[in-house]
Formats: sequence, C-alpha cells, structure tokens
Amino acid sequence: MAREKHKAEPQLGPLIRKRRKQLGLTLQALGDTASVSVGYLSQVERDNATPSLGTLAQIAAALDVALEYFIATPGPADSLTRAETRPRFSINGSSIGYETLATNFPGAELSSYILHVPAGYASEVVSHEGEEIIYILEGEIEQTLDGQVIHMKAGDSLHYSGLRPHSWTNATDRPVRILWTGTLAVLTPKGGMKLPEMAQLES
Repeated sequence: MAREKHKAEPQLGPLIRKRRKQLGLTLQALGDTASVSVGYLSQVERDNATPSLGTLAQIAAALDVALEYFIATPGPADSLTRAETRPRFSINGSSIGYETLATNFPGAELSSYILHVPAGYASEVVSHEGEEIIYILEGEIEQTLDGQVIHMKAGDSLHYSGLRPHSWTNATDRPVRILWTGTLAVLTPKGGMKLPEMAQLES
C-alpha cells in the first residue's frame, strides 16, 4: 500500500521541469536565478538528486511559486471557488476583468478563468503552444481561427490548438462573459504588471 501511495505522488523533478518550461526558462537561467549550478539542477529535474529544503525554496522562488507547490496537495475545500468570493483581477492596460477558477496544485495542467469583456473589445492575432476551450456564458463574439470568422453566442463553445492563429472581437454594444480553459501557462499578475502569458489570454 505504501508503495502504491508513493507512485501516486507527483515527482519533484518533473514538476520543476514543467514549471520551468511554462515560464520559458532555460536550465541556465533558472540556475542563475536560484543560485544553483546547472549540473545539479539537471540532476534534480531527472530525479537523480534530491535538494534540501533550503535549495528547494530557492528553486521555488525562482519559479515564482510557493514551496507548497512541490510538497502539498490541496484538499477539496482548497480547490473550491465560490461566486461571491472568487479571486478577481485585471491587468494594467487591459479592459478585461478575470475571475480565477482553477487551482494551482502540483501536476495541474489546466488554467481556467471567466473573462468579462467590454463592448467593442478586439484582441490581437496570436498563436502559442497549448490548447484552449472557450464557452460563451453571456453575449456574442466573432472568433477568427485560421482566417475563418466564427460567430459565437451564449451556449456555444470552441476547442482549438493554440498553434492555430486566432483572435476575437466583441463587436456588440453589450459586455460579454466567456469561460476560458486551457493548458496555456498563466501567472496571476503582481502589482498590476502585465505578463506575456496574460496577454495571450486575451486572444
């Protein structure tokens, strides 16, 4: 039983490597920021070495996550969001508001938000790694995917690869609410700073 439980736990090395790649960091860049040698960091990512708690804390800080990201798994109550208390934020320079739905736990692949989009908003055309699903909760948008314009209204959904060039527009005079879920890495901004990952969310 103990062996089965151990197998079910997320391994430290893959978690570090996954987070590093989400942030677009090389081993050298992460090592420099965390003050850990590249050779040792490479061993840690391959699970050939186990860092001390202090070293793990340095790596966690360099990856912009709490230490608990690697050593704790949230219970059901930690993963639950209530409509009245759900984390909400916006990005400087953007008119879109966000509600956080997903939980950041070890091994999590998905990010999920409710987007509040004002009338007249138009995104830029982007493409990126990962995949996305959008579901229109309220209002209407024009989604452009690979040059094809798709009219979407409340109740419609679309699932696509982020590598396909895409953009969307709220050409109406009413706000729109969109449920966005994807494997694209998204960081909650600190101090209202606009991050590249968040810019892609507006696509």
